[in-house]
Amino acid sequence: MNSFLSGDELAGLGLAAFGENVLISHKASIYGAENIRLGSHVRIDDFCVISAGSGGVHIENRVHVAVYTSLIGRGCIHIGSYVNLSSRVSVYSSSDDYSGESMTNPMVPCELTGVTHADVRIGRHVIIGSGTVVLPGVTLEEGVAVGTLSLVKYDCEAFGIYAGVPARRISDRSRRFLDLEKRLNSEQKS
Repeated sequence: MNSFLSGDELAGLGLAAFGENVLISHKASIYGAENIRLGSHVRIDDFCVISAGSGGVHIENRVHVAVYTSLIGRGCIHIGSYVNLSSRVSVYSSSDDYSGESMTNPMVPCELTGVTHADVRIGRHVIIGSGTVVLPGVTLEEGVAVGTLSLVKYDCEAFGIYAGVPARRISDRSRRFLDLEKRLNSEQKS
């Protein structure tokens, strides 16, 4: 048996859209498929959970979502091209109110909870290290690298390397990968 869904199985998920060479593990869990758009050359590994609410999940081209990663929430989660989400990354576009002023969990009526929803944008060429959590409302601009086990609760500026709890900019990131992207694109055309 192939580890990834066949073309027919992929079509049967009911995704809003998907491109060429989309590889989704048989062991991944997809919820709200009608709100999910996948570009071309996207790979989603074992035990990933993609739960798209009304805002949707939009994954562009040449993206890898590694084992045990989750993308969850009612806000939009937008992932640009050439992104790598390492294992056990969690991206949330919704969050419960932890103050005690409201109740929590999806089995409680909405009017008794204080869930907030905010879009998450992950720019092109972002890499997020294992075990990192990205909270609602965050933008990671192009070329950002986030270290393992970080908590991203604030926006990250382009071509920065971020790490920690909460994540802070610790260095600049090389832009050489932009030249490699050009090379890849020129080789694909020939």
